[in-house]
Amino acid sequence: MLLGPNSCRLHRPNMRHYGQGIKKGNGNEDYIHDNRAICLHAFSDLSHICPATFVFLLKECYVCGTRKATPKFRVLQQQVYRALHNAPQPGPFTFLIQCLYVVPLLGQQYTEGFSHMLISSVRHCKSQNFDVEDFCNAKPLAAQLVLDILTCAVSHEERILLKLLEAFDVKLKDIGDAIDCSDMLDGRLDRAKAYIEQYIIDYIDSQSYMTAVSLLERFSIQFSSESLLLKMIESNQFKAAEKWAIFMGRPMICSLVQKYVEMKMLKNAYDIIKRNSLMEEFPDVYQSYKESLLKKLAEKGLWDLAELRTKKDGHLLKYLVYLAMEAGYNEKVDELCERYSLEGFAKVSVPDETSSRPSYLDVKKLFLEDIIWVDEINGLLTATEYIEGCQIVGIDCEWKPNYEKGVKPNKVSILQISSENRAFIFDLIKLYEDEPKALDVCLRRILCSSNTLKLGYNLQCDLHQLSVSYGDLECFRSYEMLLDIQKLFKEPNGGLSGLAQKILGAGLNKTKRNSNWEQRPLTQNQKEYAAMDAAVLVHIFHHVRGQPHSGSKEEQCKVEWKSHIVSRMCNTRRSKSS
Repeated sequence: MLLGPNSCRLHRPNMRHYGQGIKKGNGNEDYIHDNRAICLHAFSDLSHICPATFVFLLKECYVCGTRKATPKFRVLQQQVYRALHNAPQPGPFTFLIQCLYVVPLLGQQYTEGFSHMLISSVRHCKSQNFDVEDFCNAKPLAAQLVLDILTCAVSHEERILLKLLEAFDVKLKDIGDAIDCSDMLDGRLDRAKAYIEQYIIDYIDSQSYMTAVSLLERFSIQFSSESLLLKMIESNQFKAAEKWAIFMGRPMICSLVQKYVEMKMLKNAYDIIKRNSLMEEFPDVYQSYKESLLKKLAEKGLWDLAELRTKKDGHLLKYLVYLAMEAGYNEKVDELCERYSLEGFAKVSVPDETSSRPSYLDVKKLFLEDIIWVDEINGLLTATEYIEGCQIVGIDCEWKPNYEKGVKPNKVSILQISSENRAFIFDLIKLYEDEPKALDVCLRRILCSSNTLKLGYNLQCDLHQLSVSYGDLECFRSYEMLLDIQKLFKEPNGGLSGLAQKILGAGLNKTKRNSNWEQRPLTQNQKEYAAMDAAVLVHIFHHVRGQPHSGSKEEQCKVEWKSHIVSRMCNTRRSKSS
């Protein structure tokens, strides 16, 4: 029932344009052009609208809409809900089943989306306690539609099949009725079961394991063999495997856990053990999983988060101390032992492979003579004057890590600027609180100096974070003579530490990377770590620039480094006005 431009005006008082009420970004209403408008006044009385016409109108509404697919479907879904209140014959549930027979005729482009929408309408009608008698009448039709889908007489996706079974709560008895309603013998359920099993085997053979398992669960059909479980695991269809194991019961769940343990998928095993109360059957898996989690966090330098994850469990705390000893993070060892009164670790032996652990750079190897903490105006002015006199400096910054997903990063805590042998660590939090104007002026003098080459590693990302943290300061919006070392080496391994290992022969110990940079005072180890992150940039640059010609990648960097220098000058007045 596609209405043309003239017929659209026949019932003007009742016209409703599909898409009306959806707002564009500029606040204007999104109307369909009158020549393509659909008079949804026809939906106000479905007693004389057949399912084919209804589905066709829905398609035309969708095609004519100018919004993106998701909002169009939302509006269309609401229209369907309203329409089902308006006397569809012989009832809303039967009407929807008939529509599901028609939808595949629209073509693959529309079938799945429209089918999801119609089945959602079934659930909506059930929640609103629509015509209970019609639901009972529609259930055999739903069972017949299931058979038609299984035999490919009606083309629907497997997900639609499963949703249909769930929406109408189709049982094996309903399938038996649909196969032969006149056969009232006791063997009807067995025949229905055998009938469904044929299609389940087909789904298994085609590796549609989730569909097969859902049908087995829906119709309470059990396979005693573990071969199906193994097939699903080998195909990496773990959700289907877990669904099947839970349906089969505790012995199969234990088999699945054992497989996960053998495959070292400890998290999967731990989750199943926890959900199914299998702690007594697998007492060691819990500790193994927690230990593996702590080890991963330690390898990433997330020591504070690892400590939180122990939840003060004595065994896990001792394991974390052992990891800190293994990493050479003696400061963390002392901190944990003191905080939790842990004893006896002086006698703990470290594995032999730690003796071959690569050596790290330290302040002595970098000839870093002074590390100066700057948190007041006199120190700020002295540091600025010194840095302005340097030809080359390295810049880096640190902030307290945030372990919550979806939460914005914490404010940048410190900014490190280092020459070859002297590093300044600016306490941005305190300086911003006490001397924001002086801080802005001094950092702008440094960053915008055309006489000082400023080196960084992904420095523009750091400047963005600084700008976000201190949005009313202008110093982070403009800069001159910036050289990003990361861009100079297009294939660094292991970040800045890996680059230092490659160029200088030793990397950086990153164990303190994710420590609490907002604590005051910082520990000496934290200060040294922060200073070296800036100072090492200067040493890498000097090493590359001073290499004799060899045709190596380092020589290419030597030749090309000037082309990587960038500058950015913002209009101060415009920035203020914005």
